[in-house]
Amino acid sequence: MQTGGNMKEAKLYNKKKDGKVECYTCAQGCTIAPGKRGLCGVMENREGTLYSLVYGKTIADNTDPIEKKPLFHFLPGTLSFSIATAGCNMRCKHCQNADISQSPRENKTIIGRSFPPEEVVKTASDNKCRSIAYTYTEPSIFWDYSFDTAKLAREKRIKNVFVTNGYFSKESFQEISKYMDAANIDLKSFKDETYKKICGARLQPVLDTIKRMNEAGVWIEVTTLLIPDVNDSKEELKDIAGFIAECDPGIPWHISRFYPTYEMLDKPPTPVDAIWRAMDIGYEAGLHFVYAGNVRGDDGENTFCYSCGARLIRRIGYQIIDNTIKDGKCPQCGAEIEGVWR
Repeated sequence: MQTGGNMKEAKLYNKKKDGKVECYTCAQGCTIAPGKRGLCGVMENREGTLYSLVYGKTIADNTDPIEKKPLFHFLPGTLSFSIATAGCNMRCKHCQNADISQSPRENKTIIGRSFPPEEVVKTASDNKCRSIAYTYTEPSIFWDYSFDTAKLAREKRIKNVFVTNGYFSKESFQEISKYMDAANIDLKSFKDETYKKICGARLQPVLDTIKRMNEAGVWIEVTTLLIPDVNDSKEELKDIAGFIAECDPGIPWHISRFYPTYEMLDKPPTPVDAIWRAMDIGYEAGLHFVYAGNVRGDDGENTFCYSCGARLIRRIGYQIIDNTIKDGKCPQCGAEIEGVWR
């Protein structure tokens, strides 16, 4: 039921006693009293009915290279139309988009422009985008908007890409999985206490989402922002790499360089050498593809065959310079290169 403005009754909630509602749009599972909002700041209980306050209300939209998500093994060289709303279900102290992700909580305002699902899909098509990316902030908190948009996109043969912190509930992922083609998931740490302290969340729901997406056949890539003295120990990196390899060694792991931002200004930028050491740990764990993010040069962005070592894709920034993968295989040795190539 649309109720005027940019507000829509949420699909994923239960009504409880005393007018309260239990939201299971994301893994926070908030119980929300009448007149209150969930942790995301954009789901509100109005007289016992839960509404999304950001339905069809974008705070950012752009046409991006798919490599910017980052997705290196999903339709490389194509464009993705990216949208976001205000709000987030985490409170990461190092959020690079805190001005929009935290504005409903910190400023008590929800800004954006009206951009209904059918217009999003038409704009993506007009801009010759092969996919729509739900990104910049956390797409699970604008689930109702992304669900309706993704459904229309599928009808137009446009792929759906989710750039997410992994905090989908089991129910919200199951509902949207039929329209989800690819995802990049932030795995911020392998310690629950770090998630609680830095992000206001827990580790296990993120691990569960990675497993569910992989088992459902969604193409996934994982990103870890490497923060000095937070998640950069050899032991923790071995745990992260080992978990990804156990799920599927063909899942690409992006290890990104941290720069001080938002509430984490006391940490220095990640030393470049730490990125290369982390990449080595990933390969030692058996991962086929490990990439360096926010670092230029030294082959950290290029794709190599895990079998014979041949360079398959050469990248500079978000630009593909050369791609020799043919029919999903290495032209040198014939090894199957995991990804969605056409």
